[in-house]
Amino acid sequence: MTRELAKASRIRVAELTSSAELYLGVHLAAPGLVFDISCFGLDADERLSDDRYFIFFNQPESPESSIRLLGAQGGDSESFQVALDQVPASIHKLSLTATIDGDGRMSQVASGYVRVVAGGTEVGRYAFTGAEFSTERAVMLADLYRRNGEWRFAAVGQGFDGGLQALLENFGGEVLEDEAGDAGGATTAEPQAVQPPVPDPTVVIPAQAVTAAMPVGVPAAVPPPPPAAPAPFPPSAQPVTSAQPTPSVTPASPVQPAPFEPSGPQPAGAKISLTKYAEVPEQVGWVKQNANLVRFTLTKGHEVLALQGSMVAYQGRADFAYESSGMLRKLVGNLTGQQLKLMRVSGEGQVFLADEASDLHVVRLEGDSICVSSDRVLAFDAGLEHEVRRIEGEGLPHGGFFTLQFSGHGTVVVKTNGIPVVLPVTPAPETYADVHALVAWSRGAQVITTAPVRIRRSAYAGHAAESYSLQFRGGPGNFVIVQPFEV
Repeated sequence: MTRELAKASRIRVAELTSSAELYLGVHLAAPGLVFDISCFGLDADERLSDDRYFIFFNQPESPESSIRLLGAQGGDSESFQVALDQVPASIHKLSLTATIDGDGRMSQVASGYVRVVAGGTEVGRYAFTGAEFSTERAVMLADLYRRNGEWRFAAVGQGFDGGLQALLENFGGEVLEDEAGDAGGATTAEPQAVQPPVPDPTVVIPAQAVTAAMPVGVPAAVPPPPPAAPAPFPPSAQPVTSAQPTPSVTPASPVQPAPFEPSGPQPAGAKISLTKYAEVPEQVGWVKQNANLVRFTLTKGHEVLALQGSMVAYQGRADFAYESSGMLRKLVGNLTGQQLKLMRVSGEGQVFLADEASDLHVVRLEGDSICVSSDRVLAFDAGLEHEVRRIEGEGLPHGGFFTLQFSGHGTVVVKTNGIPVVLPVTPAPETYADVHALVAWSRGAQVITTAPVRIRRSAYAGHAAESYSLQFRGGPGNFVIVQPFEV
């Protein structure tokens, strides 16, 4: 069965197939447009440090034949054969790209896909249309990359202005064009790669952070030669597609006056400066991006409920729908103050959630229960059961207060103001917590009584200046969470 992949989704190749021999088929349907479809073999710094791993119609095979261009076949506009177990260790990523040869833009694509085939069976497909693009003339379609010793597949779908030359410059290479010679002909130069500035070895920049807006070392003193076809590769590397007899590299658009001319190799200052904020490696389910931001990887059949307005970004396809609490639950929520205004999030991709820079904590339930006040809940798995629970106690306002109890198998994302402390609850000695600083506690912890009243430092005219504490008691393994802030 084919695994349908959404834009920005990532998956382990082992989840698709156990085979190391993959066929990658690319299809682009756009009447009147001609595409150059290529594969870039990139090193650990996302650079084309060895131009022998730039696989395109005039260089259809890598030195050890681990990557081969097969041409159009079986309904695919272009196809590649990849032997993952033979790809050199120096190649960390294979990036499939498509550029428009001539005039046009990616929004004119009626339909397109990248499919993964193993053993003659299609195991994965990333489909797209031109509606996902606008004026771009090139697109990074998909990646095969190494992560923690295994290969993974990413549906990228990232477009940008520029053609094949822009792609080469983006990956740290350069196209050498023919220089004008005598009337009888022109001199040629061997293709070579421009060595990019050597980054700090501790810095790892993800592919998503690479943009075409960052030029790669073009000497200012030497004006660019007139546009012409680059020098042909060795005769043994014959073209596989009839789109062009020789490689054609044309400017992405009419040359516009630049505000300045870069002199020498330009350091990727913005990329390096922002590396520490890069997206954390992909994981299934919930993961903390940082102390104040969580990410959830959406998959078919797995939905989450999140606080309305808590979405700050998403990748791929995500649907956000108003979640009705129902008449009875809404009435209970209004009466108890434990009402959640939620949205249901579904789709395929990643969604990032936050709320006013609160500290966030991912709490996993494995058949147990936890009690959390509704104003401390950011999001939770839709499969979890939640209900309002009343905590009775003499001396508490109105004879008690209310909280939400979550039960089942799944995750609750809890908000706090500041870094909380988790205190153990034991039969003796008892643990006391200020009700205004209380965040959550385990269901097995027994709430006994209220502690004596004390004077609050935040007293003001008309305020009772009183605070209430709860006493917790329970067996080993129970806990109470308190934040360094009194709500």
